[in-house]
Amino acid sequence: MGSQVSKQLEKRKAISTEKKALVDLGGSSGETYPGSDYRPSDRKNWMAGLNPEKLHINQLVWPGTHDSATNKIGIPMITRPFAQCQSLSIYRQLCVGTRVLDVRVQEDRRVCHGILTTYSVDVVIQELKKFLSETQSEIVILEIRTEFGHDDPPEFDKYLEEQLGEYLIHQDDNVFGKTIAELLPKRVICVWKPRKSPAPKHGSSLWSAGYLKDNWIDTDLPSTKFESNMKHLSEQPPLSSRKFFYRVENTVTPQADNPIVCVKPVTNRIHGYARLFITQCFSKGCADKLQIFSTDFIDEDFVEACVGLTQARVEGKA
Repeated sequence: MGSQVSKQLEKRKAISTEKKALVDLGGSSGETYPGSDYRPSDRKNWMAGLNPEKLHINQLVWPGTHDSATNKIGIPMITRPFAQCQSLSIYRQLCVGTRVLDVRVQEDRRVCHGILTTYSVDVVIQELKKFLSETQSEIVILEIRTEFGHDDPPEFDKYLEEQLGEYLIHQDDNVFGKTIAELLPKRVICVWKPRKSPAPKHGSSLWSAGYLKDNWIDTDLPSTKFESNMKHLSEQPPLSSRKFFYRVENTVTPQADNPIVCVKPVTNRIHGYARLFITQCFSKGCADKLQIFSTDFIDEDFVEACVGLTQARVEGKA
């Protein structure tokens, strides 16, 4: 018992020390970078506002959500706090400016997060299509994977092609150098990551796992995650030569050995430091490598932080 108490005290001290490290870093370096003062007049149509004729795919900083379809997961007030990573629906996320969705499914096509389940993936597709019908120039990356420990939904690739066929941008390395206008009217890059089923082939309407990469580390320590994100990002090729999407997740994860295991209070340890991360990317010389930037519980400021840097790139200021 005494060793457990001592362990918890050490853990709390580590968390407190790491939170202070980010506060101090922000105080010394600030949160100003090219485009940091930009605010899109219409977040629902922010890509259209940056001129699709000029905006290249490899210039975008894509605001993304982690575990996107968990707004109604589990049982409210009972199991939901342990798995909910977003409070907004898929449609509301897209309207606020999200452009990368991370969706995990199980064999019956229900969305899940670990052992907890929520609505059918049909809801995700319907809300995505509603958003696409209301906009003209917004490109969305939809990543769908079979959750760890689950089996692939049968013939899921055919399902995705049937549901999204008219919108799908085909797997092609040349896409990265094209403008949004050159891709229209196609609007969805769908990355399908099965566990055992065959991966999408080159040239098909779905993209394979190798086209969306990240270096996820399982920690609830905010400064550790912040520094790990920076290290792995710095090791990536620059956007000008990269032929895959690379994601940085501005999140931390509850750990079983800690009394606080609900998602929101844990991920809040890093949530407010998105602009600081971008600022540090410039300080460390890797701002030209930041591409997909994802978060839990996305809000307007996170979207604007990403769109601002995108705008600066389009204007040749970053």
